[in-house]
Amino acid sequence: MTDTPLPQLRTAQRVVVKIGSALIVDPEQAAPRQAWLDSVAQDIAALRAQGTEVVVVSSGAIALARHQLGLTRRVLRLEEKQAAASVGQIRLAQAWTDALSRFDITAAQLLLTPDDTENRNRYLNARASLNTLLALGCVPIINENDAIATTEIRFGDNDRLAARVAEMINADQLVLLSDIDGLYTADPRNNTDARHLPVVAELTDSIEAMGGAPPPGYSSGGMRTKLMAARIATQSGCAMAITQGQPLHPLARLRDGGRCTWFLPATDARSARKSWIAGSLTPAGQAVIDDGAIRALTMGSSLLPAGVTAVTGDFDRGDLIAVMDRQGNRIACGLAAYAADDARRIAGHQSDEIEDLLGWQGADELIHRDDLVLLMRTESATS
Repeated sequence: MTDTPLPQLRTAQRVVVKIGSALIVDPEQAAPRQAWLDSVAQDIAALRAQGTEVVVVSSGAIALARHQLGLTRRVLRLEEKQAAASVGQIRLAQAWTDALSRFDITAAQLLLTPDDTENRNRYLNARASLNTLLALGCVPIINENDAIATTEIRFGDNDRLAARVAEMINADQLVLLSDIDGLYTADPRNNTDARHLPVVAELTDSIEAMGGAPPPGYSSGGMRTKLMAARIATQSGCAMAITQGQPLHPLARLRDGGRCTWFLPATDARSARKSWIAGSLTPAGQAVIDDGAIRALTMGSSLLPAGVTAVTGDFDRGDLIAVMDRQGNRIACGLAAYAADDARRIAGHQSDEIEDLLGWQGADELIHRDDLVLLMRTESATS
C-alpha cells in the first residue's frame, strides 16, 4: 500500500475511457448493447457537468459486422478483418452518436493507426485535432483504423492505443473498463487464492508478471496489455484505473468509489517529448549495447558509438530506435542521430573516429541523452 492519496474520478480534468468489444457488443445478437451504451453516455454527461473532458477509445467495429457479413469463425484473415472493420465502424459510430445525442453531446470520430502515434508530426497533428474537438465541446470516439491496418503495423489492442491517446492529450486519468474489477495476484477465474490489488504504486517486475493470456471471445486484450498500457500512462504522469465495466453506469460506480485497481502516476513523469519516445510501439531499428554502455546510460549519459555492438533495421536520422542489451531485453529507446548504414559503420568506434569513418563529422553520440529514455529500472541495471 501507499500513503499517497488515490486518484478520484470526480476530480479529474481530462479522462480517457477505454471500452472493449466484449462490453459493447451483445454476442448473441452481434449488436450494440444499447442500454449499456446509454448508461455510459449518461455517465459521460455527468462527468462533463462536473467540468471533466472525456475522450472514449472504443473497440467493437469488427465484432459488430461479423454476423452481418457471415464471418462467424473465431479467427479471421487479415482482409476479412479489414472488410468487417469497414462495415462495423459505421454501426459503432452510429451507436455512440445515438447514445450521446440523448444528452445533447456531439460525438466525433477519429480512426488512428500506429503511424499517427509513432510519427512525431502526425502525432502532433492528432493531438491538435483532439484538443480542438474537446475545446468545441465534443466527445471524440477513437478506434484503431482496422480497415487499413496490417498484421505487422497495428496496435492489436486498444489498451495501448488508449494509453498513447492519454499521453498525447495530457490526460490526468485513464480508465480501462474491463470484464474484471482490477489486477489480482493471479487469475481469479482459476485461482481461489488470488488477491485483489486496490493500488499499484510502481510497476515492478513482479507486478508485470501478473499479466496473463487474453480472455476468450471478441476481446484481443487481456491483463498483459493493460499492464503495458499502465506503463505508458503512468510514466507520462497519468493515473490509470482498471475496473469492472459490465454493469450499467460503470463510470458512475467508479466515481462513487467502486472497486478497481489504481495505478499511480510516476513521481518523475517525463516531458511530453520523452513520453512520446517512451511510449513508442514500433521502433524502426535496434542498437545492441555492451554492459559498459548500459552503466553509462543509467548514469544519465548519451549513447556513444563505442558501446554499440550491433545495429539492425533500416532507419533514417531522427527515427526512433530501440536500445537492447545482449540478452535481447529492451532497456531504452531514443531518436537516432545517424541513419542505419552510418550507424553500423561507426558502431564500436570512438567518437573521434567518426569523421574518418564517414568522411564527414556528425554528432559524437548515436543517441543524445535529451533524445533517449531509459526503460529499465536503475537498480536492476546496476546490480
